[in-house]
Amino acid sequence: MGKPIMAKATAVWLVDNTTISFKQIADFVGMHELEVQGIADGDVATGVKGFDPITNNQLTQEEIDKAQASPLHKLSLKFLAAAQGEEKRRGPRYTPLSKRQDRPASILWLVKFHPELSDAQVSKLVGTTKPTIQAIRERTHWNISNIQPIDPVALGLCKQSELDAMVQKAAAKKAAEGGVMSDDERRKLVSTEQSLGMDAEPKIPSAIEGLETFSLSTDVEEDEDAAKTDGDFADADSFFNLPDGDVDEDDTK
Repeated sequence: MGKPIMAKATAVWLVDNTTISFKQIADFVGMHELEVQGIADGDVATGVKGFDPITNNQLTQEEIDKAQASPLHKLSLKFLAAAQGEEKRRGPRYTPLSKRQDRPASILWLVKFHPELSDAQVSKLVGTTKPTIQAIRERTHWNISNIQPIDPVALGLCKQSELDAMVQKAAAKKAAEGGVMSDDERRKLVSTEQSLGMDAEPKIPSAIEGLETFSLSTDVEEDEDAAKTDGDFADADSFFNLPDGDVDEDDTK
């Protein structure tokens, strides 16, 4: 639940002008019950001027009357359009001055890894102009040799959810056109969560292509057969037997 602006001053006004319990006021303004009691005792928020929530369109008199009649009633902040979030952005995205120098790098990343995105979609994501996008696509940008592609989400130029929404929109358009996509293109056209959940296809490096059936292991039986053909050395005495013949006299001494 949203909290009122100037919470402490609002609590001061409610303590001074209503009979609402400390617990109800504390829950409404987001303070501790003892702190609200301290306001009533004059120990907390000394010198703070009360802020009227009715005049400032934060509470209605009917809501205050309900809270005074029932100690269990919780005060509800009056509906305000501004409290429900910003309105949908119109026009190009505003990019802070400190991040504008990073836009070419993010544009190059989007053009390289998501070429299916239109210039209007790229412009909406990073807040740039179509001539700049076109110059980077055609590599005619004045600083193209020094630009390195960087993810716009990592640069803080857009949110991951916004990028995923654009990619999914491009995927739906591609599917509607009936185009045939490769595996790499299909992975580019899905969101980050979907891409991470897909099984990776095993790929063989080009340097070892054709060696898929090569094995370093050998058959034990083949080794045994080869050993038998070379000779049977199971008898150790036969291995050390000398050839028949006369024994050298020097060896007998």
